Amino acid sequence: MRFDVLTIFPELFAPHMTQGVTRRAFESRQVDVRLWPLREFADDNYRRVDDRPYGGGPGMVMLVEPLEKALAAVKADRAEAEPAVIYFTPTGARIDQACVQQLSVGPGAILLCGRYEGIDQRVLDRHVTLELSLGDFVLSGGELPALALLDAVARLQDGVLGDAQSHQQDSFSQTSDGMLDCPHYSRPEVLADGRAVPAVLMSGHHADIKRWRREQSLALTAARRPELIAAARATGRLSKADEAFLAKL
Repeated sequence: MRFDVLTIFPELFAPHMTQGVTRRAFESRQVDVRLWPLREFADDNYRRVDDRPYGGGPGMVMLVEPLEKALAAVKADRAEAEPAVIYFTPTGARIDQACVQQLSVGPGAILLCGRYEGIDQRVLDRHVTLELSLGDFVLSGGELPALALLDAVARLQDGVLGDAQSHQQDSFSQTSDGMLDCPHYSRPEVLADGRAVPAVLMSGHHADIKRWRREQSLALTAARRPELIAAARATGRLSKADEAFLAKL
């Protein structure tokens, strides 16, 4: 898959894509990321990509011409009729695991990273197919959401994680029925202050361990994200055992 990133700060991307386990996806081009510096598509001597907003007000707005020239160049290079164009904005739909999983098996997209007060609405109306948000807060630009999305997509590619089942147990995954992940423990078994690994995890009884992890996941989700429990219940993803455990909380 291929992701073309339109940004005025391409230098923000390289450090992330060469570090950590997800670098395997970028180095192998399983996730082929191509950076397009927007200032290269500006016509004036100052390589300006923004100007004052009509109607007044604070801040600057990214201009139509450089953006449309960049989009045209990317689309020609991709040789696709209508590639998806994703714009990162607080007014977009919140990125979730279902969105990431869908993108992780697709052809990729063009990622449009805005800055300042945003992008001229005429660009969005004509070109953008999906608006996404990292959460209910405002960032200084679309680069961080783009990096987050690329990281989330990269770790779902075959061979990227050490264990193929790792991402299947993630919070929000389909395998976990959309629940939050359970707590995890490693060595030593007992810390100097006496805090110990739960005995069930040391028992070697796989059925008991599986049940404990499920119950911990349900308890954590009910406490922190009850709407996920409601969604699972509405779609029939909770078993009788799940419901019985939740009733005890």
